[in-house]
Amino acid sequence: MIKLSPYISISDDEIELIPIRAQGAGGQNVNKVSSAIHLRFDIDNSSLPQLYKDRLLALKDRRINKEGIIVIKAQLHRTSEKNKTDALQRLEELVKSITLIAKTRRVTKPSRNSQRKMLDSKKKHGQNKQLRRNNYD
Repeated sequence: MIKLSPYISISDDEIELIPIRAQGAGGQNVNKVSSAIHLRFDIDNSSLPQLYKDRLLALKDRRINKEGIIVIKAQLHRTSEKNKTDALQRLEELVKSITLIAKTRRVTKPSRNSQRKMLDSKKKHGQNKQLRRNNYD
């Protein structure tokens, strides 16, 4: 079970974990043992609130296919248990990423003091250039 908040969680029966053979080099063991994990999570048929479902389906993420199924392939570790925990952790991070709402930026004006300081520094810079120009004419 993945606990997202005190009120929202994803039960284990909603997550499908399929052991598959890992890709890449690994010697004789890689051809015999299914240590990689394919995690599948159907967004539409889950117990998540509708707001979470809508936000997940609106994400532009390559792990979410057209049918609304999250597919995560974990093959980083040598054991299937570690790959299973890795896949579940990545699913949790993906779902938690949509719960955060970014603050909207309010347009602000520069203060009078900051405007005065900027103009003073520009005048000083211009005076330095003016002094340099007069010395070399």
